[in-house]
Parts: sequence; structure tokens; C-alpha cells
Amino acid sequence: MPSRTTPLPPPPPPPSLRSWPDEGARRADRERAVGEAGARLVGVRRLGTYLLMLLALQAAWGVFGLGLVSLVDGAMDPLTALAVILVAALGLVGLPVAVWGVVEGVRRDRVARARLLEWAALDPAPVRDPRLRAPGLSLLWLLLGFVQCAAGLWLCFAVPAAARPGSTTFAEVVFAMGAGMILWVNGLLGLVKAAGHYRVAIRLGATGRPGAAGRKTG
Repeated sequence: MPSRTTPLPPPPPPPSLRSWPDEGARRADRERAVGEAGARLVGVRRLGTYLLMLLALQAAWGVFGLGLVSLVDGAMDPLTALAVILVAALGLVGLPVAVWGVVEGVRRDRVARARLLEWAALDPAPVRDPRLRAPGLSLLWLLLGFVQCAAGLWLCFAVPAAARPGSTTFAEVVFAMGAGMILWVNGLLGLVKAAGHYRVAIRLGATGRPGAAGRKTG
């Protein structure tokens, strides 16, 4: 996970320690904190991390899958077979590491979203910081998620349906379905994030109140 990300703002101080000189100062701090949390959720660096984790998942599965296909497809001498097995094992070991990266990213998103809603709840005024709504980035998240889901579903269904005995091996079908499942799940995460963040941004931009959006995750 990249370390040079937009910093997550600290939680708002408890009521007993709040010492803003006036309402304008409180709103300025609120705007800044909500904007920073919004950038942390859908910003360029978060998008880069998201795509990097997708590449890591596909690379790990690709190494394992190609090794599996090579073992099933043709005869090879013991030394070559051992090398292929070691390469496939390397991919299999790398897969849970990449999955952990995805899960950790989702966990951090939940923390950032909760922090955003905590700051938004300080004032009923609409949030105006453009980093919250970020329509271009939100649309990009949505499109990337949709493309991944479509490609993943095609791989999961079209490749097995087109398989023919003698020309397509079981290992090739498993390889394609695994790659498709990775695309579908990762794309679904992107769609949920984009839709959830857009819903919260619209609500906070219109009323400034988290409302029911604070009970959702994305």
C-alpha cells in the first residue's frame, strides 16, 4: 500500500474540548476535514492503489494459472515440471498477500468514511469542498467498476460455454474463471464505493447532514 496518501484528518474533538472562536472557524475546519477524508476515499492515490491491487491479484493468479495449464497440457521432463510447480506455488503464495491488500484498503475506506461523517455531523450547513463530491473521479470509479464486472462475467460464463473437449482443457477453464472472478469482485467493490460515496456527497452538499447515509458503508 502506498504511504504517500492524503492524510486522514483526526477525529473532531469531544464537546467538552471544542474551543473554536466562532462558527466560521468551526465550519472552516469541518470543510477541510471533510475534503481531506473525501480525497482519501476517492482520490487519485486511492484509485492508483485500487488498480495496483487488481494488478497484483491478476499477476498472482496468472502465475499460478499458467503453471497449472503448463502441467496439464503437455509432457515435460522432471526438472522442467519441478520448475513449473515452484513458479505456480509462488503465484499461489502471492495470492493471499494481494487479497490482504484489498481487504486492508476496504478497512481503511471504512475508517475514512466514518471520520468524514463524524466531521460532517458537526454542522448542518452544506459541505462545499470540491474534494468531497469529485464528480470526475466518482465517475471514473463507476466506469472502471462497470468495465471490470462486465469483463469478469464474460470470462466466467463465455469461456466455459465455448470450451470444447480436445481443444480446451479443464485447467484453461479454471484459469479463465478465476481471472473473471477477480475482475468481478474487484469491479463490484469499485461500483459500491462510487455509488455510496456519490450518495453521501449529494446529501452533504445539499443539507450538510449525514442522515441515513451514515449507516451505510462503501
